Amino acid sequence: MHIQGLLLGALTFLIIGVCHPIVIKTEYYFGTRPWPLFLLTGAGCCIGAVLMASLFWSTLLAIIGFCAFWSIKELFEQKERVRKGWFPKNPKRND
Repeated sequence: MHIQGLLLGALTFLIIGVCHPIVIKTEYYFGTRPWPLFLLTGAGCCIGAVLMASLFWSTLLAIIGFCAFWSIKELFEQKERVRKGWFPKNPKRND
């Protein structure tokens, strides 16, 4: 049997689930300033995916890379959700 597809699906689900709280905590403690780190992570993973010989690991790196790119968008949307009062604002941080 070929279970790599199912494994990649499960890992994608896990990666998305991990990225969500990372975005929330990043916005809470640092605001949107760290967005270039997400960009560099995404670019590095995508470059690694192109250079990787194994299809499985190449796919997994690409998934991580594009989740990092998507996290940039979510980081700015999280800022808006905090502004609307849907999430708590860090009282120690001045923007």
